[in-house]
Amino acid sequence: MAAHTTMHVEVVTAERELYNGEADMVIAPGTEGELGILPRHAALLTTLKVGEMLIRLGGAEEPFFVSGGFLEVSNNTVTVLAETAERAEEIDQARAEAARRQAQERLAQAQSDIERAELEGELERAVARLRIAELARRRSGRRIQPPPSEM
Repeated sequence: MAAHTTMHVEVVTAERELYNGEADMVIAPGTEGELGILPRHAALLTTLKVGEMLIRLGGAEEPFFVSGGFLEVSNNTVTVLAETAERAEEIDQARAEAARRQAQERLAQAQSDIERAELEGELERAVARLRIAELARRRSGRRIQPPPSEM
């Protein structure tokens, strides 16, 4: 029996598919801690929190921002159903910075615990998006190339 050296990975949101291909490793922000998934990983279902997800393949990597959702590992396939997600290079840093400032300003004036909790979540997402965009820019390593389209 041949050993699998890669696994299949799909990353989707309600709006679109962000990744559908092979990977050597997936690193994801689970709610119980960071997860490292390798080929032939045991079956797993977990929730995701706000943070960076990395897909690695042959020395290249693809960074993503994810905000909540689920990650499932089954039969050498990793499926990520994210509430929101975007490729690091798609992050609009000016928009994320504006969202961070607005959340901080509104947080300072929050009237209730519920409002404060919602604004803290907005602030966390904006800060994470900025951090991930900056990390991706600094790494500027080899990116995973999409497979040629089949026509």
